[in-house]
Amino acid sequence: MRRETAAAVTTAGHGPGVLLVHGGASPRTTWEPLTPLTARWTLIVMHRRGYPPSPPEQGEGHDFDVDADDVAGLLKARPHLVAHSYGALGALIAAARAPERVRSLVLIEPALHNLVAEDPAVARFEQIGNDVLTHGLQTDPATLREFLRIAGASNVTDGPLPDPVARGVRRAHGSRLPGEARIDLAAIRNAEIPTLVVSGAHDEAIERICDAASSQLGGQRSILPGAGHFVMRAAGFSDRLERFLARAGEGRSRPLAQP
Repeated sequence: MRRETAAAVTTAGHGPGVLLVHGGASPRTTWEPLTPLTARWTLIVMHRRGYPPSPPEQGEGHDFDVDADDVAGLLKARPHLVAHSYGALGALIAAARAPERVRSLVLIEPALHNLVAEDPAVARFEQIGNDVLTHGLQTDPATLREFLRIAGASNVTDGPLPDPVARGVRRAHGSRLPGEARIDLAAIRNAEIPTLVVSGAHDEAIERICDAASSQLGGQRSILPGAGHFVMRAAGFSDRLERFLARAGEGRSRPLAQP
């Protein structure tokens, strides 16, 4: 069901459209490293609900089904779709509903824990993430800080959390848990959408999730270390992304071999 007030969108650049869906960090924090691409691509930044100038969440915390409705409303022009972390859940749900409206798909460390839920490292990572989403700032301090460091939060020590980090935890508190998402990955694979899954080689569980996502989607896989969860800041990310988008835009129906 579409909401009465859509999520806000900001657009910059020239060229084919690339729809960007952020995760728990703000759109600016997430996508600022891609600004140089506006010389050749139109970057369409969706501000998920709860991130100004979008309206607040209608319930407590984030909801990937609400995100999916918002993403679906932005697919009419068949953009390339790039999503990070929790934002990948809504992006994937929308893509599975209408795969013919997605030119290509890029997933950056998606929160797809249930793909390898039997893996002990992934199960533990999912549990600490669930604890933070469920309990917010009341999460066990050691667990909270472990999760925040994996998630790329800045200046997290054993002392008080920086104000921006604490605000982010409060904003995420009460969000639907990633494991509740029901995503038809087969619909995306069967539609032969060119797909790229990217990770930053900073956490074993995330690497296993990304390997599984790439395998199930029949996509390409890239690992770009050096920037943690915010792989967009890693050396070579923009070049890798642009090469993928350009080749996907040539109209190939199957994912290309890893260069």
